[in-house]
Amino acid sequence: MPSTHNYLMPHDQKGADISESASETRQYISFTIGQEEYGVDIMAVREIKAWTDTTHLPNTPEYMRGVLNLRGVIVPIFDLRCRFGMGLTQATNMHVVVIVQVGQRMVGMLVDAVSDILTIAKDEIQQMPQMERNIDDEYLSGLVTVKDRLVALLDADLLFNQQSIENGVVLGKAALGDK
Repeated sequence: MPSTHNYLMPHDQKGADISESASETRQYISFTIGQEEYGVDIMAVREIKAWTDTTHLPNTPEYMRGVLNLRGVIVPIFDLRCRFGMGLTQATNMHVVVIVQVGQRMVGMLVDAVSDILTIAKDEIQQMPQMERNIDDEYLSGLVTVKDRLVALLDADLLFNQQSIENGVVLGKAALGDK
């Protein structure tokens, strides 16, 4: 049976940046969407939680599943499968939401599963090859090979349109009765 625990990610924004050391390494949380594996900088991740139903909002893009009230903070939840043009996720209790910080807001990414924490040397990150893919180059910061897997690294700040986030928060507060 899947765990319903939330996993808070330890971050000390005022302390030293643990994602880069003298050897220029970064850590990423990797996750899957279908057969694809992606990673996001661990310093952007605030929490990983089990999927729960969201409050759907009218007049939002299909990939915006709705909003959650997370300890008093309205968090828009985006379906990455849908965002990447692979169709809407049929979310179950096996899916997870990765909460990331984007600018001054928190955003949830609905993914199939969290895979691993990867420690990657900066020089191991390869540039994106020029070819047709499901997601635009602008959201990707590179590719990395981990064992026999290829992981596409996402830039959370570029992945989400700031206006969509703000609209989701405003609509969510109205829908949930918050001022």
